[in-house]
Amino acid sequence: MNTKFKTDVFEGLSKSLKTLSSKYFYDEIGDKLFVKIMSLPEYYLTRAEYEIFDTKSEDIIEKLKLNTLDTIDIIELGAGDGKKTKAFLKVLLAENYKFRYVPIDISQHALNALGASLKTEFSDLEIEIKQGEYFGVLEDIKTNKAQKVIMFLGSNLGNLDDEAAQDFLVKLSNALRVGDKIILGLDLMKPKEIVLPAYNDSQGVTKAFNLNLLHRINRELHADFDISNFGHAPEYDEKTGIARSFLVSKKEQKVCFNGDHTCFTFLKDEKIQTETSRKYNDAILQSFLQHTNLVQTSKISDSNNYFNSYILERV
Repeated sequence: MNTKFKTDVFEGLSKSLKTLSSKYFYDEIGDKLFVKIMSLPEYYLTRAEYEIFDTKSEDIIEKLKLNTLDTIDIIELGAGDGKKTKAFLKVLLAENYKFRYVPIDISQHALNALGASLKTEFSDLEIEIKQGEYFGVLEDIKTNKAQKVIMFLGSNLGNLDDEAAQDFLVKLSNALRVGDKIILGLDLMKPKEIVLPAYNDSQGVTKAFNLNLLHRINRELHADFDISNFGHAPEYDEKTGIARSFLVSKKEQKVCFNGDHTCFTFLKDEKIQTETSRKYNDAILQSFLQHTNLVQTSKISDSNNYFNSYILERV
């Protein structure tokens, strides 16, 4: 049994406002559901960011000010299926940059699938897969003197609350050497008519993705969640730019964990927060960067101005 998973679940369900960490979405089933989500018509995020890499990778490379004579580590935090990154790697290879691609992810399943597809599509690509938490892996490779370009895409920073996001950027800044670069993909603030359907699609895939977390808890932690007694309820506040996903108890009920005989009580309509997804603008990002040694040197937007790829540099 994953004791960290168990500890986090028990801690989250013991709070007055119950929570479950979104990082536990990604078991094998969750990985497959998220791949489906990325292709949904309502899920604009992946299309917007992919457009940037598909049509503007040359512009990104120019703004990174990379040297074809240097050896570069392209390190991606939370690599996923790598679709967007492949468009970028393709241009780097075509322009004869010397680099090693290092995808980091907590999901070994996702990394295995990515590694297999990269070997098929890019036979000349030097790749080193790293499974684990981001900063543990970054610390391991910090001694490598190659220039680093960190890719943190998919607006994954937005899955952290503001304090945690700021702390993340401080840690990332401290993990890098002067002159290292970051490509930071952030979803931008926009009307709820655009945002909410991305988290509550007409086919119910995002609902299944959210509820799969309860299936995982049942399977791995021997709980007895009745999935049919929980609903999926996303919310979005246009003023703050924060979207949240919740599981909602449809009735008063009790859920027990057989291994420990530990039980948690849920009231009717009680919520479990499973995800935060902050939307950004330049001012919000700048307020976070003030506490780091990172400076924004450029940004590239998609054609709808839904998404920005920010170029940051460690100074």
